[in-house]
Amino acid sequence: MVVTKPVTTPTVAIQRASGQPMEAYLAMPDGEGPFPGVVVIHEIFGLNENIRQIARRFAEEGYAALPVDLFSTGSRVACLLRIFHGMLLRPLANGVVADLRAAVDFLKRLPEVDPERIGVIGFCMGGSYALQLACVEEDLRVASVFYGMNPRPLEAVARACPIVGSYPEEDFTASAARQLEPLLEEYRVPHDIKIYPGARHSFFNDTGAAYHSGAAADAWRRTLAFFNTHLKHTQAETG
Repeated sequence: MVVTKPVTTPTVAIQRASGQPMEAYLAMPDGEGPFPGVVVIHEIFGLNENIRQIARRFAEEGYAALPVDLFSTGSRVACLLRIFHGMLLRPLANGVVADLRAAVDFLKRLPEVDPERIGVIGFCMGGSYALQLACVEEDLRVASVFYGMNPRPLEAVARACPIVGSYPEEDFTASAARQLEPLLEEYRVPHDIKIYPGARHSFFNDTGAAYHSGAAADAWRRTLAFFNTHLKHTQAETG
């Protein structure tokens, strides 16, 4: 992954719903904007260089990308317990979703960002939260999920923004994709769901053993195409 265009990448602090700070990394394209914005939600490995690199790739494409660090307050173990509690016991109405909504608000307030064009992307547990956020955050235009679990109840996707999903066939989340797509069809939510044969969990992470170059390249192409349609090239930009 090579970034060829100038990108500004400061570290910023976002106020959580609890009032505590949440660290984030802001990758801003070169130019004046206003740019569409994307909240990036990390997998279990946290806000590492792989996630920052994904943010820079978005910035290279003309998006203001904001990867948040869900582990930046308290111990890693306590943060993980809070995250999985929110996924399993309080889906759609938990503290992590509230923190992510604060990240959306932070992006919307930046003068370089178009507040009418905000999306989200997440990986693994971050993908699960991207789907949750898509069901409750009315200001989102688009969501991308990589190998995440579905929200509960699944019928909540009736309220979701357009969704692009990328799943590995050799992974438990493939069944989530097979359950999700028919409901998106039923509720007429614009979507692009794909399961990649031979791919494993975390196939998009090029620093891990499960990296699948073919699946990763195609998933990135599809994600950009979907975001360009539903987020980048909109009436808000041209009108």
